This record gives sequence, structure tokens and C-alpha cells, in this order.
Amino acid sequence: MSNAEFVQPLSDTVMNMTEDKLTDFQKLVSGIPDLIRLTFGEPGFNVDQRIKDRMIQSINENNSHYAISQGEPELRQAALDYFKEKYDLPYTDIDNVIVTQGVSEGINAVFMTLLNPGDGLIMPEPVYSAYYPALDLAHGKLVSINTRPDDFKVTPESVETAIANADVPVKAILLNYPNNPTGVTYSLEELEALAAVFKKHKLWVISDEIYSELTYDQAHISLATLIPEQTIVLNGLSKSHAMTGYRIGFIFGEKTLIEEAQKVHETLTFALPKVIQDGAATALTDAKDAPNEMKSIYKRRRDWLVPELEKMGFILDKPTGAFYIFAKIPLDMGDDGYAFAKDLAFNGKVAVIPGESFSSATKDYIRISYAASDETLHTAIERMQAYLTTRRNETMER
Repeated sequence: MSNAEFVQPLSDTVMNMTEDKLTDFQKLVSGIPDLIRLTFGEPGFNVDQRIKDRMIQSINENNSHYAISQGEPELRQAALDYFKEKYDLPYTDIDNVIVTQGVSEGINAVFMTLLNPGDGLIMPEPVYSAYYPALDLAHGKLVSINTRPDDFKVTPESVETAIANADVPVKAILLNYPNNPTGVTYSLEELEALAAVFKKHKLWVISDEIYSELTYDQAHISLATLIPEQTIVLNGLSKSHAMTGYRIGFIFGEKTLIEEAQKVHETLTFALPKVIQDGAATALTDAKDAPNEMKSIYKRRRDWLVPELEKMGFILDKPTGAFYIFAKIPLDMGDDGYAFAKDLAFNGKVAVIPGESFSSATKDYIRISYAASDETLHTAIERMQAYLTTRRNETMER
């Protein structure tokens, strides 16, 4: 059927959405044979057998009907108990929680709940690239903080400057820690200083703590313990329990906020399948110890990988959380991280993500995921060493 004469335009919002450079790069290199991918944050572990057994049981119980939209009470209570035990989250009632289709849906639901058209959202960059189109869909306006001069951390001074220079009313700030892509996190003293500024300016604080379980050298501290009345916590099971494909996320917040966000959630998703919710409840109860082994393995990989990359000439700080290394490419490789990552993929057979996918201020960086297996990481390093040797020999011969 031809629509040559059909002239109704599509949505300006959708047509002009910010491109997701992370997924665009993945598409670019997707057809390369024998490619090692150190790209997406995909844990290289299987889901705990206890979780799978509970889901099989739930299927056999014929739990194929609509679940409760906000989340099954058993799962919401398990989430309250788990995150209270882990991080002392101050929420006490299942009406403080929404079960979402991963943190991705949670981000969209919270943005749409908080922001009127033209409201400013502070986003410290570099930042997870999917936040940008979510902000477009919510009709909010980006107020950026370049964290590179401050070792990729937000400071009270940088928040004050961003608010003073903003040409739109600033309503909220998004803080993701441990951070994707940099792996940085915050001490109690740093969070207390930030909380004072957030409180002073009456900012909603969207605290994306999906990598909280993967905090290596200190305890993770949630902003909700400092300013609960204005903090909205996002978390889930994708990274902690290797359940990326199950899409389990949580929004925690004050009841009045949750009541309004639930309206958006009902529209976006309505409810997650009860089978998956049953598995998630088991993850937070019987299998709440599942993250421990993964965390120790990630820490060991980080401690091995950092010096290996430094020997090759990459410039980086050891990450304190998540499973990414954000590295400046070797000085003799120039300052174009995109060109470097593209050439490494096609000629070195290793895929990493260019730093410009996360910020225009980090075009000379790449992000390397160490969520892959030990064997894969060792092979990738060997390939990167061989690639750099070839590049450097070619330069010497010219």
C-alpha cells in the first residue's frame, strides 16, 4: 500500500528525539565477525537457580493473568525489606514502591511525573545515553554539568553554577551512582554536601542507584537516607542479580509522588507478569545472597584490568563501582575516541563504546565493560595489545 498522498505528519517530539549514540555504535559494529563485545552492561552470569525454580513453579500454578499494576504486595514488601537491610532506605509501606519494567521505564515514569514542558533537569555528564531521549519525551530541558574537571563527580559548586546559568527553571537533578560510564561513586561527606545544596534549592533528586550492589571500596549510601522528602530512588535486579532480561525495576518515594507516578506506570506498562514478579520476590528473599559472588568477581576483574590498560597507555582512574572502566585513549592514538573505537572494532576485533556516547566533553575517551567472562577479557586484552602494537609500528614506519 502506498502512502504517497498521505501527508499527516508524525510527532515533532519523536521525530526530533535525541539519538542514542550508544545503540547507534552497537549497530555499526554488529556485523563484524569474531568480534569481542565489551560494550553493553550485560552481566555474564546465569540467574540463580532458586529464582528460576520459583518462576517455573509460578508458571505451573497458572499465574498467567493480570498482576496488580503497582506490583504484587509480596514483591513490594520484599523490596522494602531488602533495600532497608542493604541501604537503610526510609520507606515503610508498600505504597512507597512501584514495580516497573526495569529502571528504563522507571526513568520515563519519573520524568513524566515531575516535569512540565520547559522545566529544567540537571544531568551531570558523562551520563547514560538513554536519559536524553527520555527527557525529550517528558518535554523537559537539559541543564548540563560537565563533571570532567572534577574527576567526573558532581560538586556543590558545580550545582550552584548550573542553576545560576540555567535559562529555564530548574526543578530536579538526576544523580546516577555508582556511575555509568565512569564507575565513580560518592562518600557520605560528599553526599551530605550535595544534599545541602539540593535542599537549599528545593530540587527533586532522582537517584538512579541501579549499580548500588556493585560498590567495591566503601559502603553504598543512598541519598534517600539524607533527604527522603525530596528523593526518588530508582533501583532494580538487572545488575545485582544478573536479571537484565527479566526487566525488574523499582521506584521508591514519598506516597504522594508514588500515587502520581503510578498513573504514568499504568499507562506505560500496566503491570509486569506475575511469573516474573514471583521470581523477583525470591531474588530479594531466598536468593538475596546471589550478588555476593558476582561482586567479588567483578572486583577481581577490575583490579586485573586497570594495570593492563595502563601498560598499553590508557589514562584512567580505578572505578569504585559498577563494571565499567572509562579511559582516555593513549596519547599517541590521538584524541578521537570514536575513530579509535571504530578502528579497534573493525581491525582489532574488540568493541568498546566511544566516550562521546555519554558526553560531548569526553570525545577522547572510551568505555570498557568488564561484565564479560574472564576468558573473554583476557582474549580482548591480547587483541588490544596486538592492535596497538600494529598501529604504533605503522606510525614508526612512516
